[in-house]
Amino acid sequence: MNVILAESAGFCFGVEKAVGIVYEQIEKNTDGRQIYTFGPIIHNDEVVKDLESKGVHCIDDETQFPSIKGSVLIIRSHGVSRHIYKMAEENGIEVVDATCPFVKKIHNIVYEESQKGSEIIIVGDSSHPEVLGIIGWVSGPYRTIGNEEEALKFEGDKNKHYFIVSQTTFNLEKFQSIVEIISKKGYYYNVVNTICNATATRQKEAGVIANHADMMIVIGDPKSSNTRKLYEICRQYCKDTYYIQTVKDLASANLKQPGICVGITAGASTPNHIIQEVLLYVRGIQ
Repeated sequence: MNVILAESAGFCFGVEKAVGIVYEQIEKNTDGRQIYTFGPIIHNDEVVKDLESKGVHCIDDETQFPSIKGSVLIIRSHGVSRHIYKMAEENGIEVVDATCPFVKKIHNIVYEESQKGSEIIIVGDSSHPEVLGIIGWVSGPYRTIGNEEEALKFEGDKNKHYFIVSQTTFNLEKFQSIVEIISKKGYYYNVVNTICNATATRQKEAGVIANHADMMIVIGDPKSSNTRKLYEICRQYCKDTYYIQTVKDLASANLKQPGICVGITAGASTPNHIIQEVLLYVRGIQ
């Protein structure tokens, strides 16, 4: 059996930074204040469970702020709306910002461009926390477009200026296709490709490996947007692709095929120890 592990598999810079900040706050918390994260710090149940075992709890709604006065609130890597910072301050909550720098860059872009009068188009999943956070920095009209079909249905105003950005973990090829569709409609627009370099590299590498592999294993949480996109890309090139969260999910995979090539990649929120467990398991199959 030949096993290929993607070099880009696992934590990206933003996720590693965010998770590190939480553990750092645990170490620094000598006065016993409660630590919360606004939503799960990353989309990975294994990491979230470990943090909960160390006393870090997750809240999902700003209406809970009055009940956590005096606590520490960590903003997750996906980022949040502007008003979350204001509400936290009003409730005497110390904010520790772990927003991914690439996401923060999008916040600044949409804020500045909407202030200039542009209508913002956000290419991404409208229900994803990163996109919801980006929306919260727009001071004027905006739209979200999640796929080519929605782009084809897009009807705007030829007298308006549109400014297009993307969710950082969006599929690069789909983003380019959506922009091309909008361009052909003849609208006046500017576009910034805000898909992070790590995402683009991960997606490209996954496609190359899947194109040569007989079987692909994609590791990540079911809620992880970037992992789902890796799975979609791998499925394009390798029909025998498995989307797993831990090594236990490989029970149904037929790995005892002589001479097969197995490719392994993982989403940006997958811890290295889970990747290594899967790698050792696969290599141990005879």
